[in-house]
Amino acid sequence: MSEISLRPANPADAALILDLLRELAEYEKLLDNFHLTEAIISRDMLGPEAVCKCDILFVGGEPAGITTWFWIYKSFRAARGIFLEDLYVRPEFRGRKLGKLLLANLARRAHAADGYVEWQVLDWNTPSIDFYAGIGAELKPEWITCRLDHGALAEMAS
Repeated sequence: MSEISLRPANPADAALILDLLRELAEYEKLLDNFHLTEAIISRDMLGPEAVCKCDILFVGGEPAGITTWFWIYKSFRAARGIFLEDLYVRPEFRGRKLGKLLLANLARRAHAADGYVEWQVLDWNTPSIDFYAGIGAELKPEWITCRLDHGALAEMAS
């Protein structure tokens, strides 16, 4: 397999982030709701007051995938967590466990904070649902909310 690298996005990545997230919106049939621009990415994901973090995955120097995420807090649980807003691996790079690598990166961060990872998946997205169930995520009804914590979080983080 080609060299794999994962790094936090930097200001020069705004156009790439836009391309990757547009591809994800197209896959999810949500282009009508896609209003992201490079300026918004620069402000919300890359600027000094960014509310969302972004990591980009490369295979052999080619952009292969992305996660966007942010810290959340569950007051009743008194627990800090990561909300995974977007996880996308380009079709030509799928089947190489890169999605699991992206999730494991977040799982390590959440595990270090004694927290959890949570996300949602569209209820028609069977390949993603099967993938998430296969790594031990708890699946919730409707806009399925998934959480990776406790034993499954520790396993993913290792």
